[in-house]
Amino acid sequence: MSSLVPSVRAPAAGPAAALAVLAAVVALSLAVGARPLAPADVWAGLTDPASPAYTVVHDMRLSRTLLGLLAGTALGLGGAVMQALTRNPIADPGLLGINAGASAAVVSAISLLGVTSFLGYVWFAFAGAGIVAVLLYAVGGGRGATPARLALAGAALNAALYSYVNAVELLDTASLDKMRFWTVGSLAAAQGSTIWRVLPFVLVGTVLALALARPLNALALGDDTARGLGADPRRARLAAIVAITLLCGSATAACGPIVFAGLMVPHLVGALTGPDLRRLFPYCAVLAPAVLLGADVIGRVVARPSELQVGVVTLVVGGPFFLYFVRRRT
Repeated sequence: MSSLVPSVRAPAAGPAAALAVLAAVVALSLAVGARPLAPADVWAGLTDPASPAYTVVHDMRLSRTLLGLLAGTALGLGGAVMQALTRNPIADPGLLGINAGASAAVVSAISLLGVTSFLGYVWFAFAGAGIVAVLLYAVGGGRGATPARLALAGAALNAALYSYVNAVELLDTASLDKMRFWTVGSLAAAQGSTIWRVLPFVLVGTVLALALARPLNALALGDDTARGLGADPRRARLAAIVAITLLCGSATAACGPIVFAGLMVPHLVGALTGPDLRRLFPYCAVLAPAVLLGADVIGRVVARPSELQVGVVTLVVGGPFFLYFVRRRT
């Protein structure tokens, strides 16, 4: 079947170029830190347990890089699916309350149930993200949702949920200590066990999101047209909410709420691929982790020998981008 929406034909070398960008950023993530390493030292640290760089590269930076790849893919694809589902160009897990829902569920688990491990966080983060995704869609108007209504509903949910998070942290100092670093958004605490636990959720969410490209393309033309093209609007919307919950919930549980990554990447990619989601989604899956890891590398460099958390860097970079985008649209 031909493309359902007009798109810009990406250059034939586009996928190779995107993968090359990702590979370069991964190499920087392994090489850059409080102690910069030469390429030969990075390779030795990956392959030779006897190398002096083995502990730094294999045990610390590799886990951080792999978690950045997973979280970046999850946030980029999650944001792209949200924008396609809501038809809202400013849809983002951080702006529309998805991250706030995960944060509220996690702080409740810490304060009320004494949960302290990622395996415990992840289920509560999924529940919080899923509940907010459903509420957002219902409060925003369901099938008749408009970008303005969704933005207002998301802002209201964001404010209410983060007020609750702040209240719990003020009343429970133990929760504050555990949440303080997590809520900034960071890759620094990455561990192999975290990666293996978050991997299945990101993989399932990614496969589901990529499979939704054609149905969401059809939905962009209206429900009646979508049915005529063989898509089930209700099933597509439900599957999109599941994909958003899996992707955003797993990334937030592992790294904390990182804002603007899911907003910036779909727009940057869309300028290259056009609106056809069959092209946009795969590019987001490749370039979003490159953006997130790039932000993490910047955070390690600008505050050396300490570092800025990646959530702070994406906030600093994404804020002006968001203002520019809103100004251009108005």
